[in-house]
Amino acid sequence: SLNLKGSRLSSNLMRPLLNYGIACMSMGFLVEETAPVVWRGLMVMSAIEKLLRQVDWGQLDYLVVDMPPGTGDVQLSVSQNIPISGAVIVSTPQDIALMDAHKGAEMFRKVHVPVLGLVQNMSVFQCPKCKHKTHIFGADGARRLARTLDLDVLGDIPLHLNIREASDTGQPIVFSQPESDEAKAYLRIATEVVRRLPPPPE
Repeated sequence: SLNLKGSRLSSNLMRPLLNYGIACMSMGFLVEETAPVVWRGLMVMSAIEKLLRQVDWGQLDYLVVDMPPGTGDVQLSVSQNIPISGAVIVSTPQDIALMDAHKGAEMFRKVHVPVLGLVQNMSVFQCPKCKHKTHIFGADGARRLARTLDLDVLGDIPLHLNIREASDTGQPIVFSQPESDEAKAYLRIATEVVRRLPPPPE
């Protein structure tokens, strides 16, 4: 989380918010903080089109589109409207989450989007006092799914207090605690993703 806030802009193109060198835009920046965004169908596709085409992104190395799990309007609209270099499937290890992850991976394959691999989120909790590790949501669920789908596991993100605190303050852990094991987990995943993508334009 970058903890960014924004407002509606009146120019033809919206300016993305910038933090730690990362440009970011969300429909959440354009509505009141407590207002729900409950859209389906054409409204979703129109909103996605605005975020993609009516934002002054400038020259980017990569554009990351964060989408909800499953196979809904958002995934279909994005895959049909822009060329996608690859999809990364993120899931917690429990069975109910893995079902959505499985459907998502198969959907991207059907629309000819390469699936780069899986990331297992909240993979393990380590007690800060005794250092005992507990797999609260189950162990290695993403690895079982990866074997089923013949995909790689790009990495594991632990369930850790430092990640939550860094996110809440808008200071990504890769900046606030760059030498921590948690930061290194994110960096390993980023490295694996970039390694599987075509190089960005010069």
